[in-house]
Amino acid sequence: MKRPPGGPKLRVGLAQFKPNKADVESNLSRIREMISEQTGSVDLLVFPEASLTGYFLEGGVAEAARSATDVAKGLGPPPEGGPDVVLGFFERHRRRLHNSVVYLTPGEGGFEATHVHRKMFLPTYGVFDEARFVEAGKSVRAFDTRFGRVGLLICEEMWHSLPPTILAVGGAELIIAVSASPARDFTPGGEGRPGNLSRWDALAPATALEHGVFVVVSQLVGSEGGKVFPGGSIAVAPDGEVLARGPLFEAGVTVAELESAAIDRARVGSPLLADLEQTLPHLQKALTDAQNPDSAPGSASAGSMPAEPELEPLGPAVHTPVRPEDDTLLDLDLALVESALLEFIREEVVRHRGFERVVIGLSGGVDSSVSLFLAVRALGAENVTGFRLPYATSSQESLDHADLVLEASGAEGRTIEITGAVDAYAEEHEPDLSPLRRGNLAARLRSMILFDQSAKLGALPLGTGNKSERLLGYYTWHADDSPPINPLGDLFKTQVWDLARHLGVPDVIIDKPASADLVRGVHDEDELGISYHRADPILHWLLSGHTPDELKSDGFPASDVDCVWSRLSATHWKRELPTVAMLSSTAIGEFYLRPVDF
Repeated sequence: MKRPPGGPKLRVGLAQFKPNKADVESNLSRIREMISEQTGSVDLLVFPEASLTGYFLEGGVAEAARSATDVAKGLGPPPEGGPDVVLGFFERHRRRLHNSVVYLTPGEGGFEATHVHRKMFLPTYGVFDEARFVEAGKSVRAFDTRFGRVGLLICEEMWHSLPPTILAVGGAELIIAVSASPARDFTPGGEGRPGNLSRWDALAPATALEHGVFVVVSQLVGSEGGKVFPGGSIAVAPDGEVLARGPLFEAGVTVAELESAAIDRARVGSPLLADLEQTLPHLQKALTDAQNPDSAPGSASAGSMPAEPELEPLGPAVHTPVRPEDDTLLDLDLALVESALLEFIREEVVRHRGFERVVIGLSGGVDSSVSLFLAVRALGAENVTGFRLPYATSSQESLDHADLVLEASGAEGRTIEITGAVDAYAEEHEPDLSPLRRGNLAARLRSMILFDQSAKLGALPLGTGNKSERLLGYYTWHADDSPPINPLGDLFKTQVWDLARHLGVPDVIIDKPASADLVRGVHDEDELGISYHRADPILHWLLSGHTPDELKSDGFPASDVDCVWSRLSATHWKRELPTVAMLSSTAIGEFYLRPVDF
């Protein structure tokens, strides 16, 4: 790298940015402000992937995409002495749509697009479906800047060995990766960071060390439709040393200083790039042969020598046993989970939907107590109202525990008795109403009241349903699952209990048997036929791809596996929106796709 005019080291700012979803103009305005603020402090300012719009745009990409020229113009005239800028955005180029990153250099008339890189690896697994909405780029190459030769990559491209190798062989001394990597895997042992960042923490130093180059990764922050981007940007020296890390779940700029002499020292001490360049012609030939095995020397079609005997096909996949007695299987880094959920609540309630307050149906059970505690920590006790909505069969213990939670959290509370409304319907129209139907009726009435009170208070209903209940179908449809925001929906019940202890929910609420409190004296285990402590590990392994027969062979009781599998398989419909007959090529949710926060 070349020495910048302002000093001996190149100062790179990693801008962890929270874009306003699909609002290109407001995001450009905020980026202009950040460029002005960082002028004089950094020489190069790197914004993450999809900074102009947010990442999960789905069918909204076409509306929000801009050309690189439009982006440069949108940034306006650069401030005097302003930094170079790297910016991820959805690009419209030659009537095609791409996920792109542009390198911008300040000039006399405005920013100039020095180089545009279009993402080649478009993920289509898990929560990702990028290839459906944008086209893949077709090249990757290093380019010259006023600070030296640079290469750009976007997210998954760093997870493959060839793209950074091509950039290093092409002379890049700084590889810049922009990323939007949703936080996931909050297990212990990650040094207080989500599992996806642990992978980045391994990739960046390995790439830097292999090629003797600087590597910087700028990560998105914020929440989009429940996917929380953690930040945690990283800058690494050519010897693999971490120069700087961005904070978790926070927007801002982290500065790393890059000393050009570090490249020389690293390459003298470990000349791996020189070794690669010397061997590259042979590797290129080997790669070509690997892509065309039938025409390679030694193959039957090449005719130069007898073919090697064909290898025996691999046998069927062998199941790796799991241990039913593993009591650490569902352990979490609870402090990290808390941070992620507080960010989720603030982002989804306040920033995306414009509310300041939430309302929660408070049952006196552990799930609603945890949601209330999280809401109070995220929004303040004055902005949280817990509603006790008892029916005649509700236990006094539940009401007492709801009061205890309100007192412990400092949240506001109100009690609305629903017995009269439920019984009036039953007496007038359904005198033979069964306990099950009466319980479902009470649950749905509670939801109606909660939404009405939310309208009165200008608040948003906050959900309380956990992952175990959702997977087992153990909830009243369009009642317990109706709130638009739910912080607990990806936590198994046993994990909710652990989080409750971490948050300081009173022990008496955590230790009592789980109950929906719809039918007097009936607990969850009575209706499910299995406890959550037995069901949760089975659910985990089933969701991880293990079959019921495999789990039985591993030692899980057959009756437990059959109980969980039958409930999981029979309740998919409860986890989906109503099924609509598709009659057009603009069907909502099939062809017309927009994320919830677009």
